[in-house]
Amino acid sequence: MHGPVQLFTVIALVSLPTVMYGGYALMGLLKRGALDDRQKGFFRAGHAHAGVLLVLALVALQVLDRSGLSDPLRWVVCFLLLFGVLAQSGGFFVAMLRTRVGMSITTAGAVLLGAAMLTTAYGVAFL
Repeated sequence: MHGPVQLFTVIALVSLPTVMYGGYALMGLLKRGALDDRQKGFFRAGHAHAGVLLVLALVALQVLDRSGLSDPLRWVVCFLLLFGVLAQSGGFFVAMLRTRVGMSITTAGAVLLGAAMLTTAYGVAFL
């Protein structure tokens, strides 16, 4: 594994228990009736996106490690993945309070993740 890929793989793996804890926290909030229906939906969406996108990031990092991209470009892709996952999933949590702002953050995260995927695909296909 190369420097940035190894570092960001560790970051993603360490992040997974926080998502697991989020599921536990969600169960507690649901049992106490602490969230309204809109908040429940956003919490569930944020939690689900965080878990799925972390697994996607782990797969993408392994593909990135086998690509022909230079180390500086690998760093860029790793940061795009990190901030994309944080923004896409985190935007749903922000939307629990401020829907319009939260959905803008979620959209920005999707753009960052798309850029990471397309750059990685380029590195695999053409380099």
